Amino acid sequence: MSRISEDQVKHVAHLARLAITEEEAQKFTTQLDAIIGFAEQLNELDTENVDPTTHVLEMKNIVREDKPVKGLPQEEVLKNAPDHQDGQVRVPSVLE
Repeated sequence: MSRISEDQVKHVAHLARLAITEEEAQKFTTQLDAIIGFAEQLNELDTENVDPTTHVLEMKNIVREDKPVKGLPQEEVLKNAPDHQDGQVRVPSVLE
């Protein structure tokens, strides 16, 4: 018995806005059934003593030490701004 029907394939194709022919629907039904069969084989594996994992390799995030540094002088920053007032960069209003 097939795990997926031709009507289901056509329905998913319609949802994805894909135009498929009858021959393609038959072909995709066979291919998707085989894919589902391969995925179902995973249920036969004994995973009782296998710890859940998100990645097969141990991942470690390496970051540099966070050290505060002195920023640019305000005058130097503002000279690159197209418009500024009272030590602040002026931008167009985005709210009406």
